[in-house]
Amino acid sequence: MAEKTNAERFIDAFNSIDYTLRARYGLNRSMGFSDLIRKSVSLNYVVRKYEDDLIDYGRLRNAIVHYGTKDFVIAEPHLQVVEHIEKIDRLINTPPKCIDICRRDILTVEAEASMGKVIKLMASSKYSNIPVYKDKNLIGIANGQKILDAFGSYLISGGKSKTFLDNIQIEDMLSKIQSIYYLVSSIELTMEEGLNEFHKNPKLLAILLTKTGASNEKPLGIITGIDAIEMNKVLDSYN
Repeated sequence: MAEKTNAERFIDAFNSIDYTLRARYGLNRSMGFSDLIRKSVSLNYVVRKYEDDLIDYGRLRNAIVHYGTKDFVIAEPHLQVVEHIEKIDRLINTPPKCIDICRRDILTVEAEASMGKVIKLMASSKYSNIPVYKDKNLIGIANGQKILDAFGSYLISGGKSKTFLDNIQIEDMLSKIQSIYYLVSSIELTMEEGLNEFHKNPKLLAILLTKTGASNEKPLGIITGIDAIEMNKVLDSYN
């Protein structure tokens, strides 16, 4: 079987990206490729990352193919361009998963744990986000900065530090924290999807990964905002 030309490889990758984005997000088939990319920017982190390149590739596709009863190649794209669009195609269709780089040694605490116990656990483990469970159900994620803010507010209002540390339970503080600060997802969550969640919600502190995304399942991994740096490195070097 003859090896594909650069043009054939480029068109294959281009058509794959075009088809996947339309099918995944239910976008109109009559929509031009540039509009398709712009519509997908808010939905897909990879598209947002390579938006300008993809729009340029849409123009290039029109430049190398003559439309008629059958597409006819009239130019060959550079190999570097072909390899780049193929990489984008792989990132969109077979993206790496968050579970591959996330922290898996998950520490958890019970809802009845005192604030002092949680603070000590954070200090000894160096983890600033710890899932909190009540009757095996996730009720929130304790965050170091949120705890510090709550402690400061408590002292300013006249409260005693010993009372805060010994008598207030982590569940009491979590009742004041909205669920927008954390998310539960399945271990199938891709890095593109994870990065998109942090982009959509600047207040998101952590994504907890369980087998199917149910909050009563054993935590298998946790992703925080700082992991976005590592995920971007993986996307950049993805083959």
